Amino acid sequence: MIRTIIWFAYFWLYLIAIEPVLMRINHLSKMGRISERDKLTSEIAKKWARSLLKCAGVTVTISGEEKIPSGPVLFVSNHQGNFDIPLLLGYINKPKAFIAKIELLKIPLIRTWMTHMQCVFMDRSDIRQSLKVINQAAINLKEGYSMVIFPEGTRSKCETLGDFKPGSLKLALKAGVPIVPLTIRGSYKIMEENGFLIKPAHVEIIISDPIPTSNLTKDQANELPDRVYAIIDHSLTQVSSTVA
Repeated sequence: MIRTIIWFAYFWLYLIAIEPVLMRINHLSKMGRISERDKLTSEIAKKWARSLLKCAGVTVTISGEEKIPSGPVLFVSNHQGNFDIPLLLGYINKPKAFIAKIELLKIPLIRTWMTHMQCVFMDRSDIRQSLKVINQAAINLKEGYSMVIFPEGTRSKCETLGDFKPGSLKLALKAGVPIVPLTIRGSYKIMEENGFLIKPAHVEIIISDPIPTSNLTKDQANELPDRVYAIIDHSLTQVSSTVA
């Protein structure tokens, strides 16, 4: 309980402390200095995410970073718990934005940071809005921003991989960018396994080989979700060996 209280206090105090940096990022955005804004946003987000994980007592093992290609990619990851976003922010060095649930827009400061990161927010109960979000995410990819999607649509809260939502990978085809499968192992042990109390845990992140999406046949495109699902599901039984 004490760790959880300290963590949430740290979470908000850190956000308040970096408010001057957020003001500078807002200024850079208004001035059209987009590359500077993006670089500073990514650096601060990574530092913040790692500090949150350290405060929670989380250790991380990562493998396969050398497999990430240059240029924008669609990271496709399983989703075990609330700490998945800081895990990927902190330990995947490539700058990235997330296709996130619309409820995050209700959180002050967080929504501003995520907007500057080029995140898009999906209302899972509104099919029309979800299609608009997919189209916007595809535009972001074409403009050079890597994106992360959790195709299960919600946290599994365990090791088992849930079903992928239909059409969740279409934005990679729309943008013609590679898909990079990510497997997160053990993040549910930080919070979800403990009745939402935060406890130390070890998490593994496994980066699999990228999958090109350009010039695919119709059958190959239709098989993409099953192919990515199989890769991530298989990796859930593997063990990473490179300590970050």
